[in-house]
Amino acid sequence: MTGVLSRSVAIAGIGATEFSKRSGRSELRLAVEAVLAAVSDAGLEPSDVDGMVTYTAESSSDIHVARNAGIGELTYFSRVGHGGGAACGTVAHAAAAIATGLASVVVCWRAFNERSGERYGLGQADRPVDLSADRAAYSWMTPFGLSTPAQWVAMFARRYMHDFGATSEDFGRVAVLDRKHAATNPAAWFHQRPITLAEHQESRWIAEPLHLLDCCQETDGGQALVLVSAERARDLPHVPVQVLAAAQGSGADQHMMTSYYRSSISGIPELGLVGEQLWAQSGLRPGDVQAAILYDHFTPLVLPQLEELGFCARGEAKDFIRDGQLELDGLLPANTHGGQLGEAYLHGMNGIAEAVRLVRGTSVNQPPDVRNVVVTAGTGVPTSGLILGASE
Repeated sequence: MTGVLSRSVAIAGIGATEFSKRSGRSELRLAVEAVLAAVSDAGLEPSDVDGMVTYTAESSSDIHVARNAGIGELTYFSRVGHGGGAACGTVAHAAAAIATGLASVVVCWRAFNERSGERYGLGQADRPVDLSADRAAYSWMTPFGLSTPAQWVAMFARRYMHDFGATSEDFGRVAVLDRKHAATNPAAWFHQRPITLAEHQESRWIAEPLHLLDCCQETDGGQALVLVSAERARDLPHVPVQVLAAAQGSGADQHMMTSYYRSSISGIPELGLVGEQLWAQSGLRPGDVQAAILYDHFTPLVLPQLEELGFCARGEAKDFIRDGQLELDGLLPANTHGGQLGEAYLHGMNGIAEAVRLVRGTSVNQPPDVRNVVVTAGTGVPTSGLILGASE
């Protein structure tokens, strides 16, 4: 053990609502449903919870979720910024709180009506002007047509193609893989709806070189996790899924989705920083990991994630994927739930839940002998990551 968190904290429960395009209920209700489902899965009662962590982007505060879920006093509560980059950071905060005695049972959650309510994919153009530093930073991009997440990522994707000879087909293989796994996942929005690479190539342009099928979904739904000490987890119903490493990272000259001012924009240095911490904390190396949940808001940004984490050399991710290494029988089975392209876009929280299922051995697309799983959060922004593993 080389990290203070390593193996001291475990995820004991996971719970979610259905994933839809029109939930028909408030984001608060979605949050409460997901939290109650996770607490029940852990074999606990709402009154056992004394800590809560979510995203700054979450519309429902911890006090409202706690009151409506029947949770009483809280000794720890926090929020993590930067959109989907917060996903694994919520677990990092929860694990730190438990390891240091600030709380004993912590819930992490994310819930939103991202299809029927505020649609993140519409970007900045119709948002009111204010005096915040973020709006000032975006003002350097929006007048020139760089308004939406797809447009921002298209810049990175085009440079990656130029630097390493990647093609649209290389990005499309990520989408095909995710939809293949979603097709056998009854919880996925695209259950029983796989796609071919030809269909990916024929889908309409969103922002070249991104096709429609390179872009994640817009989802209504909620997902929650429950963390406790590893010792306490041994007495709860499910196989304890231990937090072997948890890290956050923000790179030099970091911007929100628009870090165009660096000397190179074909890598994700903030994820490289996260990866260094994950390997150091856990004492593991890429060869010790049997599966991955890679944040797939846009397919091009999946490739440099593999490179930053050390699963292949810079520029070689396209070959790694083309050779089938992310398939269920490959070296690194990935996004076995279908990812955000195939299952649901819950800012990465549903991916953490899938990593838990992989360690438990209950994924609908379960590879053999999964002991350790690496999970990434949103890229293009300050980000975070996890390594989850089975108890020794």
